[in-house]
Amino acid sequence: MAELTALLTPEGLRLLDQAWSTADVAHEVSRLRAAGHSPQLVSAVVGQARLRARARVKFGDFADRMLFTSAGLEQATRLPVAALHARRFRDAGITRIADLGSGIGGDALAFCGVGIDVLAVDADEVTAAMAAYNLAPFRPGTEVRHARAEDVDLEAWDGVWLDPARRTAGHTETTRLTRSEDYSPPVEWAFGLAASRPLGMKLGPGFDRSRIPADAEAQWVSVDGSVVELALWFGSLARPGIRRAALVIRGDSATELTAADDAPDVEARELGEYIHEPDGSVIRARLIGEVGRALEAGMLSPGIAYLTGDAAVTSPFVSTFRVREVLPNDLKALGKALRSREIGTLEIKKRGVDVDPAVLRKRLSLRGPERGTLILTRIGDRRLTVLADRVAR
Repeated sequence: MAELTALLTPEGLRLLDQAWSTADVAHEVSRLRAAGHSPQLVSAVVGQARLRARARVKFGDFADRMLFTSAGLEQATRLPVAALHARRFRDAGITRIADLGSGIGGDALAFCGVGIDVLAVDADEVTAAMAAYNLAPFRPGTEVRHARAEDVDLEAWDGVWLDPARRTAGHTETTRLTRSEDYSPPVEWAFGLAASRPLGMKLGPGFDRSRIPADAEAQWVSVDGSVVELALWFGSLARPGIRRAALVIRGDSATELTAADDAPDVEARELGEYIHEPDGSVIRARLIGEVGRALEAGMLSPGIAYLTGDAAVTSPFVSTFRVREVLPNDLKALGKALRSREIGTLEIKKRGVDVDPAVLRKRLSLRGPERGTLILTRIGDRRLTVLADRVAR
């Protein structure tokens, strides 16, 4: 808290803006120390400058005027995803949101951006102070409190967004909590809250599916190929007839696959002309069967998330590869085959086999100007090695 106090002064913020615009951080440390600034202030300024640089991935230009903790940045919602959360609340007619577990204010920024009044609450004093700074341009209409979610009177708020702490307490080195019972606040408390008002809740994508309430819409979200969250929606925020959704965001585009329940897988079939790898959000939502039917494809092997077919089609929900040939599984023969095809750049995909792609690539001793994709998997007890080419969407 002392570093934050030193930073939140006109002088501290001026120095931060200067350090943020300087590419050579080591030089900036030396310059600030030579100018007589305290080690505490120098540490705070340089630390924030580095965090702002990292934060641009999640917040874009907004990061240039925000403050962060390392843990808060890691757990913060990416701004494009937060914007989708905000639109859902707005479209449900909600005008006042209690953002419980607000962190450094990522979702609250998006709520404010669509004209919703926000109460941002965080149990950590430093994190709440950073949220207050980040949300200051949106006052009035925004309030920040240092409090536990369970202690907040929600009578005046017609919607709730909840992002429970899923890591140990702290601002730098924290560890992921493996048991949802240890989240703060506990998920069962949040599920109980959903009975009284519309509620949206952010969880890790690996949350135990058996614990998802039957009346919740479960939406897995991926951004540029990485599954970043599971959002649960209750009450008027849950769309009628939808209980499973996979939202795929790539660049500026967002595409969603929805269903009333888990989709049964398509039947397995022989290797076709194409292999499709479903997006992680589709796998988590258990909607592989929906995608397979749309692509006229079958499972390459039961229980393994590869589809195969002969139709020259693809979709935003898969990465598609055109099969070139089946290669030997033996390491020596495989390396020889790849070198004879002058493949020097190799993407390695694997499912259902215990292989370290980095180690394998090194042992193959590749060389040549060509490129390709190696898909390693199994069909029953038989290992399958396929050379393929990625198909552009």
